Amino acid sequence: MRCNATRTLGTTQERYDPMKLVKLLPLALVAALVPAMGLAQEAEAVEEMAEAAAMVGVTQEVTFIFNTLLFIIGGFLVFFMAAGFCMLEAGLVRSKNTTMQLLKNISLFSLAAIAYFAVGFMIMYPGDGWIIDGWLGLPMMTFLEPVGVSFDMVDDPEYASVGSDFFFQLMFCAATASIVSGAVAERIKLWPFLVFVIILTGLIYPIQASWSWGEGWLDEFGFLDFAGSSIVHSAGGWAALTGIIILGARSGKYGPDGKVNPIPGSNLALSTLGVFILWLGWFGFNGGSELAMGGADAVANVSRIMANTNAAAAGGAVGALILSQWLYRKPDLTLVLNGALAGLVSITAEPLTPNLLMATLIGAVGGIIVVITVPLMDRMKLDDVVGAVPVHLFAGIWGTLAVVLTNEDATIVGQIVGILAIGIFMAGASAIVWLIIKAIMGLRVDKESEITGLDTTELGMEAYPDFSKG
Repeated sequence: MRCNATRTLGTTQERYDPMKLVKLLPLALVAALVPAMGLAQEAEAVEEMAEAAAMVGVTQEVTFIFNTLLFIIGGFLVFFMAAGFCMLEAGLVRSKNTTMQLLKNISLFSLAAIAYFAVGFMIMYPGDGWIIDGWLGLPMMTFLEPVGVSFDMVDDPEYASVGSDFFFQLMFCAATASIVSGAVAERIKLWPFLVFVIILTGLIYPIQASWSWGEGWLDEFGFLDFAGSSIVHSAGGWAALTGIIILGARSGKYGPDGKVNPIPGSNLALSTLGVFILWLGWFGFNGGSELAMGGADAVANVSRIMANTNAAAAGGAVGALILSQWLYRKPDLTLVLNGALAGLVSITAEPLTPNLLMATLIGAVGGIIVVITVPLMDRMKLDDVVGAVPVHLFAGIWGTLAVVLTNEDATIVGQIVGILAIGIFMAGASAIVWLIIKAIMGLRVDKESEITGLDTTELGMEAYPDFSKG
């Protein structure tokens, strides 16, 4: 069974036998026409008919259909987050680097889709894929159910189709790579970055995700991360942070005296659109992670998750709005945008158990964390172009810890162990891959190309050819 969290899969009842109703019809007729047979017999017949009628409701096959539908719809929404990341980054880089960000985003998603089906999915959910003729072997490539498969032949009739499961989980994997893209923007070469994406999505991300969602050792230890505050967002944040450190800051970002030179983005309207798209996609990100829609309980949970997700995003935006106004005497749009995203990241580890007030407060803390850590990153001369590390890493850690506030099954020890395990592995594995790529291919463009802009020097085309470069 695939899982993004330890949850019941909703109501699943035995399959309906139509002959049972036929057998009960004489009983009902007798009970109606011959009251003298006694109230006991009539009550027994009515009870049996009610039991049979209940079976007409949600059968196992209907549950399978609804679960599959949830994954497909959730996958659509999370896929749209790729557009959100793309627009956010395109607006926060300078105009001379916009085309590069657009190309990186569509390329990374496409490469992630191939790497994840080739090896990543089976590493994350190995099942029998790790075993070949009784010996430990390489994971098998992902295979879907046959065309026209009947319900009695599907791989997991109590869950959902393999196609919908793979499709939904792929979107989470690709989102992890998108986090890295914006953080290392404006100075990294295209192909070295894409090589890193292939390794990240095919190997690094699936290995650590298998520890929890693949029912591995972190799951057994009691680590809880409903939709991926750590498994997706902090994981991407660690990969981004190591890339920032190894790559270095953009030319002119930091002066020799420690002064921070702001480098404004080219199009804040695009960035704002990107955040709203991400906000929308997050309803599928968190709501779909309920992993069930086969009963009233599961559907109610999905609706509760979506309401809490929205509340946390609002809390993050308002928290960043108020704190940036207080600190800088003027509100900062980029901080408010990232505050909303930090609120979403914060609630992702546990969007079901909080009430609306608690969800809002958890999100607000995430927004406050962004306002505090963005200038902290600059003081440490860590040049994160879009604020990915404060949003995804720092707020992701906070969200993972906040699970203990509302979920009685979570323990602070379990959450800390999960955070540390994912952080150590992601930072270590990412650093090794970055350094190997740097030694073989080089990571950074030359200074002249960086000054001119990657659109012209790396791609030979500009996003805004009719306007002066920013």
